[in-house]
Amino acid sequence: MTQSSILIWGAGAIGGVLGAYFARAGHKVHMVDIVPEHVEAMRTSGLKIEGPVEEFTQILPASLPEELQGTFDIVFLAVKAHHTETALGMLKKHLAPNGYVVSAQNGLNEKVIAAAIGAENTVGCFVNFGADWLEPGLVLYGNRAAVAVGELDGQRTPRVESVHALLSLVEPGAVLTDNIWGYLWGKMGYGSLLFCTALTPDSMSDAMARPEHRVVYETLGHEVMALAKAEGVSPIGFNGFDPAAFLASDPEGMTRAMDTMVAHNRKTAKTHSGIWRDLAVRKRKTEVDAQIGTMIPLAQSHGLQVPALTKMVDLIHEIEDGKRAQSAKLVDEMVPLCS
Repeated sequence: MTQSSILIWGAGAIGGVLGAYFARAGHKVHMVDIVPEHVEAMRTSGLKIEGPVEEFTQILPASLPEELQGTFDIVFLAVKAHHTETALGMLKKHLAPNGYVVSAQNGLNEKVIAAAIGAENTVGCFVNFGADWLEPGLVLYGNRAAVAVGELDGQRTPRVESVHALLSLVEPGAVLTDNIWGYLWGKMGYGSLLFCTALTPDSMSDAMARPEHRVVYETLGHEVMALAKAEGVSPIGFNGFDPAAFLASDPEGMTRAMDTMVAHNRKTAKTHSGIWRDLAVRKRKTEVDAQIGTMIPLAQSHGLQVPALTKMVDLIHEIEDGKRAQSAKLVDEMVPLCS
């Protein structure tokens, strides 16, 4: 059998880990990124993966988007959600006949990809391991966590089995699922909590552990799970997040879930979310509009009210625009909406 050629489009935190592991296992991998120094480092001194999970350095063929030539059988799209359409516009010509795109991103980007290149050329993917791009040629792999892959229509196909085998190189417990939308909506719920932690300078675990803010996290989780139910999706829990407890606003269930998520995040070398890093370190726009923002009009279409999600998006925008500083006081402002 001829080995598939793999393109990683976006060689940051997630894409960097995936590409390094695939290449180390002997697969034909090519990396694309928009940071010239990062591209140069990967193809010369190599991409260093560091952290408690494993440490190694992998030299990788790499290009800037405008340098890339040829076509590839599998494209792992690992850019920020709000860059999805732009990336698709550039990578489509590099997709081989019968090739397909795997969305290793946060959010419901599979919908955007399917609209651009067809659902038949799109594979769903859920990634929750912790990683951070630290500098050119260096990525922190902070912790193992849930990974899943599946066809959008739930079928089990040879190609999704191939992608599952690849992802199992990174996470041995990777799941091949017939409900990828359940995982993605579960991540939307969990992601809403991470956005809330990024309103503060606290670590993910410290922010979630604040008793005075628990009602905010519980309300955010409930709003997203209620929307998933309206969409006809059965969300799947992972790493402590319990969709059923948040949907039902079950006090005991949500307490157990929050405590488990706090404990999970205390064990990772990645103490803060990528959202926090965008705001506090890289001083750039987050994925809030492409993730949380997409749920607000969707909720309106179902006649649902999502005041906590709406307020949180507004607060993230104010930090992005330099109008507010990250502070626990921002979460304080959300408490009256959630009590």
